[in-house]
Amino acid sequence: MNHKHNHKHHDHTEHHRMMIKDFKKKFFISLVLTFPILLFSPLIQGLLGISIQFETMGIISFALASVIYFYGGQPFLKGLKEEVSNKNPGMMTLIGIAITVAWAYSSAVTFGLKGMPFYWELATLIDIMLLGHWIEMKSIVGTSGALQELVKLMPSDAHLIKDGVTKDVKLNEIKKGDTLLIKANEKVPADGIIVDGDTYIDESMISGESKPVKKSNGDKVTGGTINGNSSIKIEVRNSGDDSYLNKVIKMVRDAQAVKSKTQNLADKAAKWLTYVAISVGTITFLVWLLAGQELQFALERMVSVMVITCPHALGLAIPLVVAISTTISAKNGLLIRNRTAFENSGKITSLVFDKTGTLTHGKFGVDEIRSTSNLSKEELLSITASLEENSEHPIAQSIVKDAKEKQLILHKVIDFESITGKGISGTIKEKNYSVVSPKFLTENNIEIPELDIKTELGTTVYLISESKVLGAISLADRIRKESYDAIKDLQSMNIKCYMATGDNEKVAKAVSNELELDGYYSEVLPEDKVRIVSDLQEKDEFVAMTGDGVNDSPALAQANIGIAIGSGTDVAAETADIILVESNPKDIVHLLQFGEATRKKMIQNITWATGYNVIAVPLAAGVLYPSIVLDPAIGAAVMSLSTIIVAANAQLLKLKLKKGNE
Repeated sequence: MNHKHNHKHHDHTEHHRMMIKDFKKKFFISLVLTFPILLFSPLIQGLLGISIQFETMGIISFALASVIYFYGGQPFLKGLKEEVSNKNPGMMTLIGIAITVAWAYSSAVTFGLKGMPFYWELATLIDIMLLGHWIEMKSIVGTSGALQELVKLMPSDAHLIKDGVTKDVKLNEIKKGDTLLIKANEKVPADGIIVDGDTYIDESMISGESKPVKKSNGDKVTGGTINGNSSIKIEVRNSGDDSYLNKVIKMVRDAQAVKSKTQNLADKAAKWLTYVAISVGTITFLVWLLAGQELQFALERMVSVMVITCPHALGLAIPLVVAISTTISAKNGLLIRNRTAFENSGKITSLVFDKTGTLTHGKFGVDEIRSTSNLSKEELLSITASLEENSEHPIAQSIVKDAKEKQLILHKVIDFESITGKGISGTIKEKNYSVVSPKFLTENNIEIPELDIKTELGTTVYLISESKVLGAISLADRIRKESYDAIKDLQSMNIKCYMATGDNEKVAKAVSNELELDGYYSEVLPEDKVRIVSDLQEKDEFVAMTGDGVNDSPALAQANIGIAIGSGTDVAAETADIILVESNPKDIVHLLQFGEATRKKMIQNITWATGYNVIAVPLAAGVLYPSIVLDPAIGAAVMSLSTIIVAANAQLLKLKLKKGNE
């Protein structure tokens, strides 16, 4: 299963790097070839006050310009072909048409058609567009290839038990019905059923539930989850393409295929300019012919229009904004993988959070300690941990870990015994203690003290001695401090905040009330998350989804904008449009502010770049003929000015984003 996908996605990133190199090389070679073309153009000679004339000058210009057109223009011509065959014209179509018209017309002039060639416009247009695309691709390549991360979740080999002998085999050699040994703390290599042993399995990557799940004979286990402290034997039920993880891969791939059709702002602008170039160019040509002008005059006007409609400024404007916003975002812990999604982040109306690891810390651990006796919190924790040290239970392990982190001394316990399903007891310094569940207290009519513990968020255990409660320790997946502010800020931007979690109703409701969310979904399975997102989309909501686990990846791909939280698995990151490096929900607020600022700056630049066209195109078409026909020299000066203004305006985004973040 893995090798072919792995290979493909690795190639994808490599391919991207090769393309960046290619753009860079094409840019520099084209740039060098442009200098002689500029020197030979009558316009530039006039500006520099020099005169170079020799017989084959036109032919040399033609030869150099042809190399630039076919070699430097190749990515745009290839892109033109792709966009037209997909019936989705964009940037490549606009550039492709402009350079083709300029080259074909100028070549015709060199070989006898009356008129002025456009060689230097052709060369500079290709140079600037190559530079723009190179800058843009460089800023976006910092993210890795997709879906291979899912494959990485699987261990590379498994311990196969055959005829009483255990041997290590590669994953692709496992078949349905095989018996495998899984040692403590190893990843489960395939979906199966436990045939021997009891253990706790960390299924958080699938369910999003932070608490490890107890599994014994006959229980199902899923490939990719992590085994706890005991070894088990399983019988394989699904391996390879039938496994749970592969089903997730398929869901993700389907959702991504649908999504890749969206277009960013620059492409939308280019699409309209393409229509303008073709229609205005054609109209210009026909009007002049019908007005009785010579063919060559009509042709020259048409070509001027079509070349001028492709603004140099647009080729640089957008890539500069992209490069600046990508860099500043990355410094602020936002990695942008899909630019269209980033530009659209201002449209979000609903945000679905995966609870574990996003709104909460994602680690099940000691949350609160309350003493109801003369024991201090430290003593309470150290006695409880001393008893729990002998237990394999995840709750016990969490308490011991917390005591060790706080560097508390653990006591020696004698007469240790476990009270089946209810807790444990033992003697420390000749005094008998028990650690028990709330259920034990009610069954033994021991009064549960009124403690200010949010019990619904997790689990509480009590330390008792001689039927008297000495204190309580509650364990939960704690809500992050930043979550409170983040939710308030998002709601103030008119974004509804929902939570979807694998946790039970009680915990989900408690977290939702605590954070004052607009709604929540509990006991959610991975495929439910996709449904929750698409249901909201059907109500015309523009949905963003955050998540950190494998179980979130199909929903991240389905959402209009998928936001992966850094601490989670790389898989989630691969299906997301934007990755938050820190697991801080406040960063989502930054993301929306950055996305909006970037979009505004792009619109300003597109307006500037096309504004020049609004004036230049009619003049090039000859609206004011014969008093004013756009002289290429003036056209060039205005064009350069427009490019400089737009490049300077892109730099202002730096100040805005920096200021906005302080």
